[in-house]
Amino acid sequence: MFASIMAWPGAIAIGVSLGLLGSGGSILTVPVLVYLVGQDEKVAIAGSLFIVGSIALAGSLQFVRAGLINWRSVAIFGLPGMVGTYAGAAIAAYVSGLMQLALFAVVMLLASYLMLRPIKLADAEHAPRALWKIAGDGLVVGIITGLVGVGGGFLIVPALVLLGGLSMHQAVATSLVVIALKSFSGFYKYLDVLGDQGLRLDWPVLALVTVLGIAGSIAGSRLARRVHQDRLKRWFGYFLIVMGIYILARSLPGALGFTP
Repeated sequence: MFASIMAWPGAIAIGVSLGLLGSGGSILTVPVLVYLVGQDEKVAIAGSLFIVGSIALAGSLQFVRAGLINWRSVAIFGLPGMVGTYAGAAIAAYVSGLMQLALFAVVMLLASYLMLRPIKLADAEHAPRALWKIAGDGLVVGIITGLVGVGGGFLIVPALVLLGGLSMHQAVATSLVVIALKSFSGFYKYLDVLGDQGLRLDWPVLALVTVLGIAGSIAGSRLARRVHQDRLKRWFGYFLIVMGIYILARSLPGALGFTP
């Protein structure tokens, strides 16, 4: 009961940040599940993949109807990404939950850097690169996704623009399908990993966070029209730095075997 109550504000924060900031807002999911709801690290990472995948899938439907999804890029980037995410989840079976959180904190700091110092995609030459580069990038991003439970939108969108030659609008739309495919692939493997370690998912909490996350993302997208995006991303980037340092300080000593 307590976990469900604490999930409410976290779910709304995840949803609104998704609506305001795009897929980058999903990086809040793991901290919410670990520190607010009190879940085990591996359970939280698995749950994050389910939540992020579901919200991305719901968000992609409008772009599918509008014909903005580049299905060729979904195949070239998304399929290797699914393999990578499955592999990352398999690797997670041999990595401690605290080490996964420490790695997550590093990814969070990288995301904050990209928010504060964004790649100038508008100036990029929109010409498709070699297929193996696109597939290789999808595989690497997938492994990161499977290991730490982030959707990776802040890495996928630049890759689709710079390597895939997509317009920014197409890249954002296509990234949602890629995120959904990768997330569900990793989640499927985590079901085995959690079962082998005697851990269980909290399905009521997952359902609550997913539903509120989708609703919050709709509200956030409407609110985004009234908010200065550059300023918002800058402050969110600073927030991620603070969160990343906090999570790193909490998890790294234990991950390295240092006990208080």
